[in-house]
Parts: sequence; structure tokens; C-alpha cells
Amino acid sequence: MKHLIEPLDFTTEEYEEIFSLVDDIIANPIHYSHFCENKLLASLFFEPSTRTRLSFETAMLRLGGGVIGFSDAGVSSSTKGETLLDTIRVVENYADICAMRHPKEGASLLASKVVTKMPIINAGDGGHFHPTQTLADLITIRHYKKTFDNLTVGLCGDLKFGRTIHSLVRALNRYENVKFVFISPEELKMPEPFKNFIEKENYYETRELTSAISNLDILYMSRVQKERFVSSDEYERLKDYYVLTEEKLKSAKDDMIILHPLPRVNEIAPEVDKDPRAVYFEQTKFGMYGRMALIIKLLGDAK
Repeated sequence: MKHLIEPLDFTTEEYEEIFSLVDDIIANPIHYSHFCENKLLASLFFEPSTRTRLSFETAMLRLGGGVIGFSDAGVSSSTKGETLLDTIRVVENYADICAMRHPKEGASLLASKVVTKMPIINAGDGGHFHPTQTLADLITIRHYKKTFDNLTVGLCGDLKFGRTIHSLVRALNRYENVKFVFISPEELKMPEPFKNFIEKENYYETRELTSAISNLDILYMSRVQKERFVSSDEYERLKDYYVLTEEKLKSAKDDMIILHPLPRVNEIAPEVDKDPRAVYFEQTKFGMYGRMALIIKLLGDAK
């Protein structure tokens, strides 16, 4: 039985299998519409979510399966003092596969240690990892760039707490000649543990988005995450540090693509949405197809 807790849980070959499956699902959706009949997804979201939760639930329903779970920890027995591990042990008696989001780093890994027959998918654990968002990101990059090699990727905004960014860098670093540009204020720099596995010549750090944008093949924008800050004053000071506008895009490559895990707050001006390089809403659609393929793979492995 396999779980997806962090991006490197799958080899690049396994990702290629998922990408091929995504292509087939898009081309032949009816063929997969009964794959998960009589199967249940446990959707356990101890932290708020819109896209990830709805994407997982839509994926399971499009595969012919059902969904149980909750979208708010406040309606679960955790409010009564039940431990996460007890919750997981109970849910395993009801569901065939589980997507779990939790505010604590390592919660999904812990859950995967106690189950015996239910694959666990990490739908985000604190500021740690978000591997299924990475799956959406990779599918989008593959669609528009046709390759993962020889790309210069700018990651802008909250690099300290951005689990989507941590996951994507970890995944892309396995491909040939990928360069990273980390664009952030000093207070939100990429943590050292997430830079240590990258060769020093393959990344540089800067505060300046405008000067960096002309060299990028991909610009990955991210919001400053209010829920990760202890100080509201610090959040207010940093929340609008970067705002991507059409004016700033004038110096970008014509074929650069703009990604964002969403939700967006102020970091991308609405005027950018009509720019053909802005593909973040397409990214959400690819995320649903990626989660469909992932559910098929993990249930197939468990079987």
C-alpha cells in the first residue's frame, strides 16, 4: 500500500504514469466514470480549504465513488479531545482512501503509520508540504511547457510558510538544469532546509520581482498567509509586498506562464487575469484531473 505524504514519495517514472493517466482521463472521461463504484473517499479537513477539498470530492464523484468527512475540525470529535490517530483508526473502518489537511506539520505522516488498508493523501500539513498541489502544478507546466528540463522558475511571495512552494521546488529539483529564483522579503525567505538539497549554482535569492521577471519561464506567485503569522502587525506590513501587474509583465517573456495555488488576495491584480500567460484557473482544472489519476493509482496499489 502506498501513500502520498510528500512529493518525493513518487519517483519521476511514477509521476509519468500519472501524467499519462491524466491525458487518458481528459480524452476518455466516460471510461473512468465507474472506476470507484462502491468506494468511499474520507475527506478530512481540519483546516479551511476550498479548491483542494472540492477538487478531491469532485474527483471521487467523477470516478463514480462517494465521499464522507468534514470541512471543519470544529464539527469533528477533535473538539471533544479525540486524538488524530484515534480519528484515523475509526475512519479506516468506513473509507477506502483518505485525503487529509491538518495545520500541524507531519500530521499526515503520523496518520499513515497507523493505517493498515487505507491510503493516506496529504492535502496540506501546516507549512510543510502540499504534494497534490504540486501534482496540479506539474501537470500545468507539462501542458504549457512540454518539459520540466531547462526551466528558470521564479517563486515569489511567502517562501517561508508556503507549503506549495516547498513541495514544487522539491519535485522540480529532480529534473535537468532547473534554475530557481527565490523572490521574497527577508522575513519570508526560503527556509534553509528546503535550500540545502539544491545545488548552490541552481538558485539565487532576491527581493526584486521587477528585475528578475525577464529571465523567467515560470512565475509562481503566492499569497502571504495570514493564518501562519503570530503577529497581525507583521502580517499587515508584509501582505502587499508584491503585487503583479500588467505593467510589470511588460518585461516578461511572451511564453512565460503565471501560476498561483490560490486563493489570491492582492498579489495578482485582476487585470492580469486576461493575459494569456495567466494560467492559474486552468491550473485548478488540471488539479482535479491529477487527483482523479492519483486516486486511481493509490486504490490500484492498495488492491
